Amino acid sequence: MKDAWSSDEVRKAEEPLIAAGEPLMARAAYALAQAVLREVAAPRAGRVPDHRLSRPGTVRLRGSLGSDGLPGTARIRPGRAAGPRADVRGARALLLVGPGNNGGDALFAGAHLARRGMVVTAVLASARAHEDGLAAFRAAGGKVLTLADVRVPAVVQAGLASDVVLDGLVGVGARGALRPPAGGLVRTLAEAREKAGERWPLTVAVDIPSGIGVDDGAVPGPVLRADRTVTFGALKPGLLLPPAAHLAGDVELVDVGFPAVAGAEGWSGSVWGVAPGRHAMSGTDPASGRVRRMEPADVAGLWPVPSPHDHKYTRGVVGVIAGTSTYPGAAVLATSGAVLAGPGMVRYLGPEAVGARVLLARPEVVVAGGRVQAWVLGPGVPALGPEDGPDDDGQARRIFGALAAVTGVLSEDVTGGKMPAVIDAGALTMLEHRLPAWAVLTPHAGELAELLQGLGHDVDRTAVEAQPLHWVRTAHQATGATVLLKGAITVVAGPGDVYAQADAPAWTGTAGAGDVLAGILGTLLAGRSADVVEDETLAARLAAAAVLVHGRAAARASAGGPVTALEIARAVPAAVAELLRA
Repeated sequence: MKDAWSSDEVRKAEEPLIAAGEPLMARAAYALAQAVLREVAAPRAGRVPDHRLSRPGTVRLRGSLGSDGLPGTARIRPGRAAGPRADVRGARALLLVGPGNNGGDALFAGAHLARRGMVVTAVLASARAHEDGLAAFRAAGGKVLTLADVRVPAVVQAGLASDVVLDGLVGVGARGALRPPAGGLVRTLAEAREKAGERWPLTVAVDIPSGIGVDDGAVPGPVLRADRTVTFGALKPGLLLPPAAHLAGDVELVDVGFPAVAGAEGWSGSVWGVAPGRHAMSGTDPASGRVRRMEPADVAGLWPVPSPHDHKYTRGVVGVIAGTSTYPGAAVLATSGAVLAGPGMVRYLGPEAVGARVLLARPEVVVAGGRVQAWVLGPGVPALGPEDGPDDDGQARRIFGALAAVTGVLSEDVTGGKMPAVIDAGALTMLEHRLPAWAVLTPHAGELAELLQGLGHDVDRTAVEAQPLHWVRTAHQATGATVLLKGAITVVAGPGDVYAQADAPAWTGTAGAGDVLAGILGTLLAGRSADVVEDETLAARLAAAAVLVHGRAAARASAGGPVTALEIARAVPAAVAELLRA
C-alpha cells in the first residue's frame, strides 16, 4: 500500500529530524541530482530515459543516497545511481527557484550537476533564496539570474535550449494558485511546453509540481507539467489524486529518513514500502481518511479464494439486474465481469430477451431469482423518465426491490438479511433512503454531478473533475454509501481511507468497461458479504481492489493498443491468477 501524507504530517515529521541535525536537504538534493543525471545521460548512452519507460501514474520508491554516495537508510534498497561514467558534460539545466526549501533543494542539486560538467542556470523568482543553497550553487560555477534581470520570454528560450528544467518554485506549504511573478512565469512556460511538444526538455518537479493542491489534488492555477516528480520522505496526496496527478509524470519517492520509509519491513508490491496492513505513521487512526494507493499484494490478501470445503453457495452468489432491450450488451458485460472474477454463481434478473443474450454469452449464468449475497444494479438501465418502456419499468421495479434489501427497508415482496450492492448508471437515480457503507455507488463525473444536484449541491461535471476528492467525500457524507468515481484515476471514498487508483491504460475509456468493473466488484462483495456488513471500511478496500484488477486486466488485454470491454472481462482470470501468485 502506498500512503500519502498531508502537508501538516510532513512538517510534523520533518521538525524532530531537523532539530536532531539530520541532513534532509543534502539527501534530497543528491537524490534529485541523481535522478536528473540518470535521465540526461540515458539518451547519450543510447538508452531510453526512465520516465519514458514508465506508465503514467507510476510511483516508485528509491533509497536515498547521501553526498558520499552511501545509502541513507540501511533497510531501504538504494536506487541506481547515475555513476561516474554518466556523460552529461555540456548538457544544460535550467532551475526555477523559489524562496523556500524546495528552491534550496534545486540549488544544491544544481551544484551537484554543475560539478558533473553540466551548464546550469538558476532563475530566481523572488528576491529571496535559500542562502546556503545559493552559495553552494555559485561556488560550483552555476549562473544566477533573477526575474528582475531577465524577461519571461528569455526564460522560455533558455528552457527550450536546455536538456532539463527543474521546477523548485514552491513546496508543500503553498496554498492556492501561484502568485506573481511565479504564476505568470509558469503559465508562459506551460503554454510553451504544450506548443513545443517533443522539443520541450525533460521537466523534473522538485517534491511537487509547483501550483498543485498538495492535499487535495486540485489545480487552481497554472502548473508546468512534469515528466518526473522527485518527492522526498513521503508521498503527498496531490501526487496520487486527479487532476494534479496527471501533471506529476513518473513519481519517484526518495527516502530521506522519514519513519514511513525507515520503518519498512519488506516488499509491498514492487517497491519497499509499509508492510501490508500497517499504517505509515505510528499512532495513525485507520479511520482517519488517509489517501492511499492499493498495490497488488494488498489485493491478494482481499480476494475471496475458495477452500476445498467451499461450494457454489458459500463462494458467493451475485445477483445482476442490468440491461434492457435497448441496452442488452450491458447485461452481457456485467455478468461476464462477475462470472470471470470467480464467484460461486451469478443470477441474472431482467427481460426474457436480454436473459437469452446473456445465456448465449455466458451459459453458466442462472436466469432466475433466488438467493444472492450481493447485487449489481443498474448497468444499461436508463434513468427513470417519462419515455420509459416496459423493459425499463420492469427493471426499475426489480432494482427498487433489491435496494430495499440493501438499505434494510424491506418491502412486502423482499425478505432476508442486509446485503451489499454495486449501484451503477440508472440505479443511481432510484435512491430513496440513506445508504449503508456496503452500498457502493459507481458514477462517472457527470453522473456524480447529477446525483449531487439532486441532493441540493450546486455542482456540474466540470466542478467534479476539478475537485474530485472534495465531491466524492461530499457524496459519501450525503448518502452514507461508499462512492467510486470512475476515471483515468479512480477515486474511492467511504468511511476511513480514500483510495486513488491509476492501474488502467487510457484505452480503457471505452463503452462497457464500467459494466465489467461493476461485475468484478459484485463478485468481491458477494465473496466477502458477511465481512462487508460487519466492517464499514471494507467496501472501499474491495472497491479499490476491483479497480486494480480491472485496470490490470485492461492492460493485459490492451497490450498497448485498443481494447474492448469484453476483452477486458476475458482477461480478468489471468489478472487475478497473477495477483494471487505474487
